[in-house]
Amino acid sequence: MKWGEIKDPIHGYIELSEAEREALDTGPMQRLRRIRQLGAAHLTYPGAEHSRFQHSLGVMHLSGLFGERLRALGLISVEEVSRLRLAGLLHDVGHGPFSHLFDELLERRGLSHEELGRRIIGETAVADALRDHGFHPGEISDLSVGRLGGGFLDQVVAGQFSADTLDYLVRDSYYTGVEYGRVDVRRLIDSVDVLGDVLSMDTTALYALEAFLIARYEMFKAVYFHRTVRAASLMLIRAMELADEALGLTDFNSLEEYLRLDDEAVMSLLLSLGGGGELETARRLASMVRGRRLLKCAYESFLHEEEAEALRLRGEERGELEAELAERAGADHRFLYVDVSTAPSVPYNPGSRRPEEIRLFTRRADGSRRAVDFSEVSPLASVLLGYINILRVYCRAEDLKRVRREAERFFAEPRSPRNPHRR
Repeated sequence: MKWGEIKDPIHGYIELSEAEREALDTGPMQRLRRIRQLGAAHLTYPGAEHSRFQHSLGVMHLSGLFGERLRALGLISVEEVSRLRLAGLLHDVGHGPFSHLFDELLERRGLSHEELGRRIIGETAVADALRDHGFHPGEISDLSVGRLGGGFLDQVVAGQFSADTLDYLVRDSYYTGVEYGRVDVRRLIDSVDVLGDVLSMDTTALYALEAFLIARYEMFKAVYFHRTVRAASLMLIRAMELADEALGLTDFNSLEEYLRLDDEAVMSLLLSLGGGGELETARRLASMVRGRRLLKCAYESFLHEEEAEALRLRGEERGELEAELAERAGADHRFLYVDVSTAPSVPYNPGSRRPEEIRLFTRRADGSRRAVDFSEVSPLASVLLGYINILRVYCRAEDLKRVRREAERFFAEPRSPRNPHRR
């Protein structure tokens, strides 16, 4: 039953049912108002103050449009459309402070925001709101992360051209003010069908799909991995890593403790740190981010896939490389970071189909359909379906010239296959 509507700058009026309104009014969903969609991007794009809450409304709306399309094709029921909308609404309820930046800390405990989201849906007031309207929290939580059964319903929320991806591209483009995220959302949704339990797209909408993939590629370069956006992101990640044990950021004993964490709560904790050593470094990094005194990019290089694989360093290996560069340049190693992107130029989810396998279909003269891959029908596939691999080195402004000189020398040196960061 319709409860009312909310005005959204992206999609216009978004209708809400009673169940959706009650889920929205729970504490876990209201918390998303205090978590920025793009982490630290607002320090580069001042308009990027939008929250996970707004994005969740958009994903709910687009999940509903997908659902209505599938219902018109006779593939799902009205009740399944409602479940899709609720799954879209709740898909990000498990996000931590600064959105994806917190994920790197969660990985240390073998956790993810998706898994925490499933628990929140099943164990908090969200579950009560769902049950009160006849929905099964476990089913909604599985569908919200694309794990209901591996079929086409999962792909609506977490697939190759999902409601999630469509909303964040157009929303992030709007709020950052860039023009790359212009996507014909309705054309894409109205062109989907299901072949062999796979959400597929009619090749008559190929131009809209290409535009969507180009938008994702351009948004990655212009916003998501923008050098200044990434500088602030790295500083926040490192500050949280250094302060994790002292503040117990990932050592929460209950969902209630986790749900107390949002952007401002964690920033306040970081700024109030006392003591020396790593805690002082964490406090200084947080203070620098708060005052927008960001690290500078001293070196940048686009890598081939083989080079990127060799340089995807984490933990101790990354620290060794950073320390060696800092020693060579006479720079402060606490504020020198090596960063390698690992993002595909089109979105995909772990465990799902690889990006090069986006499914389309053509219609034969007799009306039957033939499945084809994107790479078979688009000359852009070789560009859009690969990985963007960027290596960057960041440091303090006062160390910039020396670090740039040494980084250029260092990464020009031949490396051993066993120790790619060593001479």
